[in-house]
Amino acid sequence: MLRLSGLKLPLDHPAEAMPVAICERLGLEPQELLGHVVVRRGNDARRKNAIQLVYTVDVDVADEAAVLERFAKDHDVRPRPDTDYRFVAKAPAGWSGKRPVVIGAGPCGLFAGLILAQMGFRPIILDRGKLVRERTKDTWGLWRRAELNPDSNVQFGEGGAGTFSDGKLYCRVKDPRFLGRKVLEEFVAAGAPDDILTEAHPHIGTFRLVSMVEAMRRQIEGLGGEYRWQHRVDDLELERQGDGTQKLRGVHLADGGFIETDHVVLAVGHSARPTFEMLHRRGVHIEAKPFSIGVRIEHPQSWIDRARYGNCAGHPVLGAAAYSLVHHCANGRTVYSFCMCPGGRVVAATSEEGRVVTNGMSQYSRAEFNANSGLVVGIDPERDYPGGPLAGIELQRHWESMAFVAGGETYHAPGQRVGDFLAGRASTALGEVVPSYKPGVTMTDLSLCLPEFVLEAFHEAIPVFGRQIANYDHPDAVMTGVETRTSSPIRITRRKDLQSLNVAGLYPAGEGAGYAGGILSAAIDGIKVAEAVGMSIAAE
Repeated sequence: MLRLSGLKLPLDHPAEAMPVAICERLGLEPQELLGHVVVRRGNDARRKNAIQLVYTVDVDVADEAAVLERFAKDHDVRPRPDTDYRFVAKAPAGWSGKRPVVIGAGPCGLFAGLILAQMGFRPIILDRGKLVRERTKDTWGLWRRAELNPDSNVQFGEGGAGTFSDGKLYCRVKDPRFLGRKVLEEFVAAGAPDDILTEAHPHIGTFRLVSMVEAMRRQIEGLGGEYRWQHRVDDLELERQGDGTQKLRGVHLADGGFIETDHVVLAVGHSARPTFEMLHRRGVHIEAKPFSIGVRIEHPQSWIDRARYGNCAGHPVLGAAAYSLVHHCANGRTVYSFCMCPGGRVVAATSEEGRVVTNGMSQYSRAEFNANSGLVVGIDPERDYPGGPLAGIELQRHWESMAFVAGGETYHAPGQRVGDFLAGRASTALGEVVPSYKPGVTMTDLSLCLPEFVLEAFHEAIPVFGRQIANYDHPDAVMTGVETRTSSPIRITRRKDLQSLNVAGLYPAGEGAGYAGGILSAAIDGIKVAEAVGMSIAAE
């Protein structure tokens, strides 16, 4: 088959328009087109009142060689790539070696565990949190009653932070082996809607993610894998080698237990701060990495729909509109939108007492009143937190604590109307936009809980964004602080074989280790690391 990219059709085209357009694009007679399958669908909304759908299509033609020769210089006409997943290792029949351990049950740990189980290595998956439905109750405890469980919340527990998110399933990582396709197919098998296989920007939503991670857990257990909940890893058993490096021999648990193993996938999320501190004490090589800090900004979704889609706003094919913004400021900072959640809500995402953290999430329908996204400023170790590998964590904690105080020390988030922020005055009341954050928002002055350079950058960028998206800088739009956990502030450096730079048998993986940013990229990294572990065990 051929893969044809960039095929454009009107928004309301009939089904029969697709084969006609394919024939016109490839110069075929109707009888030469034997069949077609839609691989991807996006949209081109640059002309708001003449929006087009953009397709990637796999096409079966009578003379494939002739078409490829005719379009040899056209990058939109290529042979269909092989997207099938193939295992790189398999456990020998009757294998009874030391079982690999996966620490963390988020997207990275989930797929590391799944691939290891499918290869026959019966992984043990540890998580400090709880099963997803029990964890959901604890999470609602913070949102509804301002009661935080430090071990079971938005960050910790089955499904990881991605469970309480928009469920975005796209990323910009290079994926020559189409591992992302493996992820999407496993999600569909676990109950995700089929359209995630074809939508250019697929998403799932929190409620569907809950049942999906349960289905995948059952599959892993059915293949011999084992989950152990409320099992926090507090230390590593390391053996010094003759060359000065260390070799992993097992993990120590908070309850005093010990698991002997030679292979650990460290798939903790970006909020596993005690784990990072333990690794640093143990001499595991860690380095500080850039991340971002800012707020969540909310607008009525209808404003964003009209700004992006014009008269086509509300069209069922288009759904709720999203946006992506970036501005390079005069002070050398970059402001950009992050984790945009159409038709969603801002959620309390702290995992530590006495701190306020915001994040965004949506359901599959994306039908709630407001749109929200992170509005954040990039920061880097050399300029902003030069105090060592863990200095970024202390920076996060500082501003999260300041946000807790500014919000009234009740886990309410500090908020400010955009008009008041730009005018340099505290907010005392809401306007047209009602914030969605629970347990509540305290209107105040965000300068109490953000660095000066972030405030300066926002003052420059927000009016610029208002010229790009109508009403983005509306006086009644609401900013809610603080967004600090955009990505991990550290990287646990690894070698080409994906093991820790100086601890053999330890495989840093996913977002917490600094190698992913979001559900799909974390899952892909989990697959890669599981493959590395499988090949290592098989070679023993």
